[in-house]
Amino acid sequence: MTTSIPRSHLYVPGNAGARLDKAWAGDADAVIIDLEDAVPVAEKPAARRAVVEWLASTAERRARSGRELWIRINAGTEGLTDVDALAGATGLTGLVPAKATVADVRALDTELDRRGLGWQLSPLLETPGAVLDARVIAQLPRVLRLQIGEYDLCAATGIRPGADEDETAWARSWVVFAGSEAGIEPPVAPVSTVVRDEAVFAASTERAARQGFLGRACIHPAQLPAVHAVFTPSAEAVARATALLTAYDAAIAAGAGAYIDENGRMVDEALARGARRTLALARG
Repeated sequence: MTTSIPRSHLYVPGNAGARLDKAWAGDADAVIIDLEDAVPVAEKPAARRAVVEWLASTAERRARSGRELWIRINAGTEGLTDVDALAGATGLTGLVPAKATVADVRALDTELDRRGLGWQLSPLLETPGAVLDARVIAQLPRVLRLQIGEYDLCAATGIRPGADEDETAWARSWVVFAGSEAGIEPPVAPVSTVVRDEAVFAASTERAARQGFLGRACIHPAQLPAVHAVFTPSAEAVARATALLTAYDAAIAAGAGAYIDENGRMVDEALARGARRTLALARG
């Protein structure tokens, strides 16, 4: 994990018109265009057409940005209808299958293979079954990172999170462990409906970072500054990580599996992995 990865993932409805341009021109590291819950059922066909038109009209501009662009698609066969509409699009990082299941993700992989599309997948786990199947889903082809949809998950289970969010901690940790075991990127922290209380949202984001999430999904641009503040390492942290990796790489080149730093601490692959994560989040 040495290349730059997103700190923020901003959702924008596929039927939002000019807000698509505004979201892409904004500060989010990644944009997720939503064709699922944010779009009323009756408007889904029109939203698909609007998104396809927007993708075509912005292809050249987006190609120069290097920013990730995802489409959240509907669950099940409706998701395959979304893929059919999007098949000619260029510059997409991949798809976020809503209410993902093992069967859905496998079906999407097969369909994308059939069409010769190289898109990746970031499954959104929103049901008890999907969370319990996280170990399987994380290891399926094309899966780059997982996401967790806590509002649907809580509605399905009757969980009522308190201010400290302890009630969802087990599910969060399980998803983090599943991604780590599969060797994919750490999962994206779930969205929050807290928009105006920056202190509460920042504390929640810091908690997610401590739990092992990397970056956070956002529903409003006002949430981006807090997410970036939490997930952007300081210049000092970047310098320490760079120095650690330089020394570690030299030790490996010399045939050693670890080295002792100036503070008497043994530095091995586990610490090197953390340093790479720091550099992956660095900006500028």
